[in-house]
Amino acid sequence: MPPLASLQLRRLLLRSLRSRSLSFISSSSIRPPSILPQQPSSNLSSHFKSPSIFTPPSLFTIRHFSSETQTIPEDPDPIARSISSELLKDPDSDPLSVSQRLQLSFSHITPTPNLVLQTLNLSSEAGRTVLGFHQWLASNPKFAHTDDTLSYFVDYFGRRKDFKAINDVLAGGGAGPKTLESAINRLVRAGRPSQAVQFFSRMERDYGLKRDRGSLNVVVENLCEKGFASYAEKMVKDLARVLFPDEATCDLLIRGWCIDGKIDEARRLAGEMYRGGFELGVGAYNAMLDCVCKLCREKDPFRLHSEAEKMLVEMDYHGVPRNVETFNVLITNLCKIRKTEDALSLFHRMGEWGCYPNETTFVVLIKSLYQAARLEEGDEMIDRMKSAGYGGALDKKAYYQFINILCGIERIDHALSLFAKMKADGCEPGIQTYDLLMGKLGAHNRVDKANALFNEARSRGLPVIPKEYAVDPRYLKKKVKVVKGKKKRETLPEKMARKRTRLKQIRLSFVKKPKRMMRRAF
Repeated sequence: MPPLASLQLRRLLLRSLRSRSLSFISSSSIRPPSILPQQPSSNLSSHFKSPSIFTPPSLFTIRHFSSETQTIPEDPDPIARSISSELLKDPDSDPLSVSQRLQLSFSHITPTPNLVLQTLNLSSEAGRTVLGFHQWLASNPKFAHTDDTLSYFVDYFGRRKDFKAINDVLAGGGAGPKTLESAINRLVRAGRPSQAVQFFSRMERDYGLKRDRGSLNVVVENLCEKGFASYAEKMVKDLARVLFPDEATCDLLIRGWCIDGKIDEARRLAGEMYRGGFELGVGAYNAMLDCVCKLCREKDPFRLHSEAEKMLVEMDYHGVPRNVETFNVLITNLCKIRKTEDALSLFHRMGEWGCYPNETTFVVLIKSLYQAARLEEGDEMIDRMKSAGYGGALDKKAYYQFINILCGIERIDHALSLFAKMKADGCEPGIQTYDLLMGKLGAHNRVDKANALFNEARSRGLPVIPKEYAVDPRYLKKKVKVVKGKKKRETLPEKMARKRTRLKQIRLSFVKKPKRMMRRAF
């Protein structure tokens, strides 16, 4: 086969496999995901003992929802498909030649940002030839690069970790805040915090990006979210003479240390901030409260109440009011250690501090109630959530999580009723929900109901495929083995009952019968 045809065949196979992986759940059996314990930290207290966490094996596996997937429209622009096929012809070709080919073939086209995004999404295997596409757009008099279009190219090359190509894209100018955030995010996600700091130090000189407090907070936030709080703090202190940090920057630094699980460093930084005249916000205290609760969950859950109470007292001492996120942190951590009753009592007391639950509060409590097999209370909480005005948060993903929990605790009938309620609320179930229920019904040996769900999914236009589900041995019909020619040994109660019956017969045989009955008999 010629090399070009084999390359095209390989791309078609890869594209079909990718589309299948995005649309279907794996054909393996389904089980609830196991929760892996985080690495214990020694910063909370030296006399904590790490509990042993054991997750029992199960017959089923589950695929999680992913927010990182690049979605492609069902009907992409045919011009985008044509440009993409031109880019995919020869991934090793020179960008200049690619730009010349595009100029010859598509000189009559007026590019738009949407066309650029669709072309990049369709050309995931094009590699460096996308630079030719960028050069063609830059030289096109009908098109001018914007901050959005440059961020598309930065994200594309960032996914490939081709930072030299990112440098070539940014060298042309026109970058803005969105491009800066994309570049910093890709560097940090690739595990290159020092390069992200260097990028910020030279971006004004090399790329024309303005260095101010807002751009500083963008870099600090990305570093802290990915566990590089030490790099962020050092950068802020080095730039303090040029860009003096504000309270938002300090809150981000404290949140970064808490994400790392280093509560001692967060408290040390909070003390420095108070001595420097800064005031901590409620976001920083919520982060420290969450960090303390996580450390207690990992090492000694019995200390969670006392440690959380200390943090709340510290908030009151510094005059920081509690908000709904404070209660969400406490309720979430209580539910994770199966303290559902304590979480409910805290939920009912939120109004004492002028706080009211939001959609996160309701969803966490509903999941915890279902996990505790308190099904009626969970249904009541769903109704309460709707009456509070948060019914819009009950989307396909939320219902899937509820049904997944009910299937995990073997409440398949209640899961089916919740599934019916989901459809009655106008929320269209996806293929994951159908596949989960069909797998659980198959494990329960309820094949008729599983087939009905399969036909329903097909009628709704979902691309479900028939699968074989392993039946749980507990739900198999056991066959009674009859052994012929072998006398069954009597148990003691059976033997005594047989003797009592025989003795009764013997006693009745000696009873003298009445004469009338005897005459009638003869």
